[in-house]
Amino acid sequence: MGPLPGKPLSSDTLEGVARIVTLVKWTVVAALVMLGLVYAIEDLRIRHAASASPGSQTETLTFYYSTRLKNGRVQVYYDQPQTEVCVRALFPHVGRRPCWYARREPVRLVS
Repeated sequence: MGPLPGKPLSSDTLEGVARIVTLVKWTVVAALVMLGLVYAIEDLRIRHAASASPGSQTETLTFYYSTRLKNGRVQVYYDQPQTEVCVRALFPHVGRRPCWYARREPVRLVS
């Protein structure tokens, strides 16, 4: 049962809350460090593979532009296919989007 209104929290309760806050802070820091490590290792892998055999870590995807018409419909310009070079990775690298993300938008809306 929680403390009664007007009764201060005990020191044991405050220590428990402080431990939980500290644990959450360390968990967030550890997650950010892990993301940074994954990004750095992935970047080194991509740069090394690109220098050893150019084009081994990239793909060329085809996509189409579309525009919204005044009546609310979308017109896709299939006669003008575009290409994008993407990188095989979890995160964007070297100014290129990851292929798993680029494949999700085969038709891109232009305003």
